[in-house]
Amino acid sequence: MLDRDPPRRYGARVTDQPPDEPLTTRPPVDGPGMDAPLADGPLSDGLIETSTATVAAPRQSVIRSSMIYSGLTLISRVMGFARDLAISYTMGASATVAADAYNTALMFPNVFRRIFAEGAFASAFVPAYAKSLAKDGEEAADILAADAMAVLTTATLAIMIVAELGMTYIMYVISPGYAHDPQDPTHIKFGLAVWLTRITMPYLPCMAIYAHLSGVLNARGRFIFSALAPTLLNLVMLAAVLPQKTAVGAATAASWGVLVAGVLQAGLLWWGVSRSGGRVDFRWPRLTPEIKALIWLAIPGAFAASATQINILISNVLASQVHGARSWLATADRLYQLPLGLVGVAIGVALLPRLSTAVQSGDSRESQGAMDEAIVFALALTLPAAAALMAMPYFLIDALFVRGEFQAVDAQQTAAALFHYGWGVPAFVLIRILAPAFFARQDTKSPMRFALISVAVNVVFGITLFHFIGFQGIAAATAIASWVNVGLMMGALVRRGFYNPSPEALARLMKLLAASMVLGVLMGLASVLRPYYETQIFHRKEVAVVIVSGISLLIYGALLMGFRAVTPAEVRAALKRSPKAKGAAGPSVDLP
Repeated sequence: MLDRDPPRRYGARVTDQPPDEPLTTRPPVDGPGMDAPLADGPLSDGLIETSTATVAAPRQSVIRSSMIYSGLTLISRVMGFARDLAISYTMGASATVAADAYNTALMFPNVFRRIFAEGAFASAFVPAYAKSLAKDGEEAADILAADAMAVLTTATLAIMIVAELGMTYIMYVISPGYAHDPQDPTHIKFGLAVWLTRITMPYLPCMAIYAHLSGVLNARGRFIFSALAPTLLNLVMLAAVLPQKTAVGAATAASWGVLVAGVLQAGLLWWGVSRSGGRVDFRWPRLTPEIKALIWLAIPGAFAASATQINILISNVLASQVHGARSWLATADRLYQLPLGLVGVAIGVALLPRLSTAVQSGDSRESQGAMDEAIVFALALTLPAAAALMAMPYFLIDALFVRGEFQAVDAQQTAAALFHYGWGVPAFVLIRILAPAFFARQDTKSPMRFALISVAVNVVFGITLFHFIGFQGIAAATAIASWVNVGLMMGALVRRGFYNPSPEALARLMKLLAASMVLGVLMGLASVLRPYYETQIFHRKEVAVVIVSGISLLIYGALLMGFRAVTPAEVRAALKRSPKAKGAAGPSVDLP
């Protein structure tokens, strides 16, 4: 509805401090229930100041919150994997022009989504909204959220309109190879990419609303709605793709499915905010002082997010020169994004509220503990995933994707890229964990500088390696740039005294690395010996890869215990809910 409320003071003095100074009040941290997404449950401890009472909230382990989040994400990822199998089966990669065109159509709106919706603005908005909840109450905080959503939606609608009108010219910039593909002399791929991207562009404002409302729920400690939202995307796209008989038909249907799912996801999140007690209505945009302050905070982060997305655009420009390369990279992306989605995003989201609380209260011990816990837990899950991606990339791709239009040559090329993404996976996850240490202090400029440096590194290595080793050099350059980014972020945190890994954390990380290296050797051996056991014992490659992965998981658990990187008691403690503080209004974690 349109805004008919008189102007009120909200935002809890967002303009009272320069952008680089941390907030000085605690955000709310209690309450129940983000795509994969988030977990359900309280995230940290602290006092919540309201107009009527001070409520104590119990401390909640980042590990437990992240595992709930990851469990919900896993459901979505399994359904997403089914969606990807249907897409690769019907569209293939190098066998048709549809796959490259569809992946380009999916990439372009997502670039802007990550810049505006899920990146800078969200990083600036969530702490401000949490502060307003704690200091000014729900009504004032919801007015801030509604005004911010109006501005964000208007901006993304403007981008969408410009893109729709100029898509033909934009495609010459982002995918120039499509217009000069010797295997496509009539430029069918180019025209199809333009058409499909025009279909998917309205997904951008839908996702802006979705991501913004996810931030509202995040600040309220409720994650279940946004954790379930990606399921809608997977269901809609499966329903759209499965009946199709041709690659072009599947690509067109999938693009329409993306748009329909975006509308449904935004609607679900709006309903979720209402269910959580919030009132974030649609209204005309207005640039109030608080919104201007948010934009000011978001600008450096937007540059940082833009840097990462420029990497993606440059990779797309290079990949468009090789028929099928865009789809090979996209397929590899689906596998390496699994640990990133289950671990990196989950812990990053669960970590930010806890870090914000610790920073605002001056609790350096809590801040140190949260970071140690997050990094160790993340790498305990990420390092074995990286070992698998590097030790048996072709085994994974061949068993999972080679069928229908997706051919063996596509698996070989995809595996070459997946290997390089594999050694970059720990860096991809660490970036998600180190960034909240800056965002919790409202420092969005430092990540911007580091990201810009990583862009330069990626451009130089991407272009150089592309000419020497082919399209897989794009994946290698991405991994190199990400490790450079991690080094810069960690160095800045150490120099400023914000975080320095404890000796105990470093010792655990060395044990995790040793266990993962042993696991990698064993999985590499399993990949080499595959011809001897796959047909004789398991009969099907799909069964073989599942069994080998399951055995590897058990071996890794034994290695963790053997190296004493993790003990059974610590696993039980991580999963155990903290008891409610006496007399505290304990948060609920029931599903809505």
